Parts: sequence; C-alpha cells; structure tokens
Amino acid sequence: MNAPLLRMVALGDSLTEGLGDPHPDAAPGPWRGWAALLAGGLRPTHEGVDLRNLAVSGAQTADVLNRQLPLARAHRPHVATVVVGVNDTLRASYDIHAIARNLDHVLGALAAEGSTLLTACLPDPGRMLGLPEPLARPLARRMRSVNEVVHALSERHAAVHVHIADCAWVDDPQMWSVDRLHPSERGHRALAREFHALLRARGTACGPPPGAEPLGRPPTRGAQTWWMLTKGTRWVADRCTDLLPDLLRLALAESRQRRAGTVSLLDHRAAGETAAALRALQFRPDLQDAV
Repeated sequence: MNAPLLRMVALGDSLTEGLGDPHPDAAPGPWRGWAALLAGGLRPTHEGVDLRNLAVSGAQTADVLNRQLPLARAHRPHVATVVVGVNDTLRASYDIHAIARNLDHVLGALAAEGSTLLTACLPDPGRMLGLPEPLARPLARRMRSVNEVVHALSERHAAVHVHIADCAWVDDPQMWSVDRLHPSERGHRALAREFHALLRARGTACGPPPGAEPLGRPPTRGAQTWWMLTKGTRWVADRCTDLLPDLLRLALAESRQRRAGTVSLLDHRAAGETAAALRALQFRPDLQDAV
C-alpha cells in the first residue's frame, strides 16, 4: 500500500520563493529554492511530497498572515515553513509589536491544525550589504529584535528552528547571489540541508538530504552585471522612496548618540520594545527573561 502523500506549504518572502536558485526546468516557475530542495528529501523518492510554495518576493509578516495563511490552511499541511521578517525591517513602517502579533497568529494557527513548523532567524541585511556602520547598526538592531521574537515564538509553538544568522556558511560569498541578500544555489542547498538534518533527527525526513554541491552553472559576470543594472537598481529605487528617508533619520540618531557616548541607550530601547511586544502576547515571565 502506498504511503499517504505528505503535504507541505512554504510561507514567506523572496528567500523562500527561491530567488538566487533558478529552477533547472524553468517550471513550475523561474525559481526552485530551499523549500523545494528540502521537500525532495522528506520522503523516499518513490513516494513524493505535495509542496505548495506560497512565498512572494517583498512579503512582510502582515502579507503572510492575511494572504498566505488562508491558502496554507486550505492545503491542510503536514509540514509548514514560515521564514519571514527581513522585509519588515526594510520598511519605514517597521513595528516589532505588529510583527510579533502577526507571527504568533500564523504559527499558532498552523500548529493548532497539527502542522510541523519550520522557522529560521536571519542575518541582518545591513551586514550582508556591507553598509556603513551608521546605516548598518539600525538595521542590525531591527533584525536582532525580529530574530528574538522568532526565537521565542518558535519555542512557544514547538517549531523546528534553524539559526541561519549563526551558521558558519553565512560569511561565505559563494553562498550568496550577486545582490548579497538572496542565497545562491549553494546557499539554498545549505539551508535545506540544515532543516533536513533536524527533521531527520525527529523522524520527519525519511529521504536522502539534498546534495551540497550546485548542479547548475553559476551566473556569468555579464549576467550579474545585467541583474544589478535592471532588477538590482529597481530594488534600490523602491527602497529610496520608502526606507531611505527613515534609515537616514535612524543613522543621524545613531551618530548623535555615538558622539555622546550613549549609543547603548538605543540598544536598550530596542530590547525594551521587543520585551514589551512579547509581554503583550502573554509570554511567561521566565520566557521573557530568556529573550
């Protein structure tokens, strides 16, 4: 008798959509990504997995809650991946309280229906882009707050969690695409293998892990240059009308506090807001202290 088909959904943004890892067959879409690579190793090759990748480039936690979650629940997934948050840090509307509420609702809804949850914390974009310190530190502070919320919520909802921000391969340029924000095929494979190892230890992954070595050709220098001149430039232009004015304000505050020798006040303020966001979700005092 054939084993019942394992249903998997992937929620999130461009990281989970697969940017940086072109689909070898250009179907069912232009990108493959770590979620598809992982799905291929959850069951023996003769059994298969029904994967619905609902992730969309640019998605924020509110998009995952309002648009992706209803579709995910309709699929009745056995495994659900929720990796999102970077785009929230890259918006002037950044609000750690809203991020915490959104993620708690998404993870709680999926866990209540019996899904095995997969989550991850992420490296901060300022570090990956090599921004100057006055610009990078505010983004790092935001990403650290988002990661703390993800850590706490992953524990609350018993998610399988990968600490991408702490992985040794994060600093390897080969793991990243030319934009330095999305993994290359090698990076997507590394992330899929991290999740596979944890799921295999739980008995959820019964198939072979994805291979570590890329099978596709890396993009040529010309292709990388063309990407930066077209899509990369458009990304920067979009951020200039949204994030840049706010980021410059944050950088000015950073420089002012640094000159006064009180930059730690900004860290304490962000930590306090993060703790308040978790308290609003009625976290236990001991768990708040751990965060």
